[in-house]
Amino acid sequence: QVQLVESGGGLVQAGGSLRLSCAASGRTLSSYAMAWFRQAPGKEREFVAAISWSGDNTYYAHSVKGRFALSRDNAKNTVYLQMNSLRPEDTAHYYCAASNRIRISFGSRYEYNYWGQGTQVTVSS
Repeated sequence: QVQLVESGGGLVQAGGSLRLSCAASGRTLSSYAMAWFRQAPGKEREFVAAISWSGDNTYYAHSVKGRFALSRDNAKNTVYLQMNSLRPEDTAHYYCAASNRIRISFGSRYEYNYWGQGTQVTVSS
């Protein structure tokens, strides 16, 4: 069993930056693909970014590519989402997710079997 705890959310002005962290306990993350999803009120949960278990491959939603950067530190059992040039439309509850499937479609929320409670990101205009 993996427990995920997100932190780093908050209120920021448009153009600002935040770094989200996802700390895991229970199992080492080194064999898990990790991802961030977000959900705004009244909307579906959507893919933001994912990283392979080794950290060699990262994937981003088109809407955040070039602004967000996902990294992992397997020694610390933590993944990080650096969010720059934030926009009001980035406002959402951000969730960390983990998958131990050997082959996954990184952008699909159904591929992830562990989820955190999320952290709120609010970007003011």
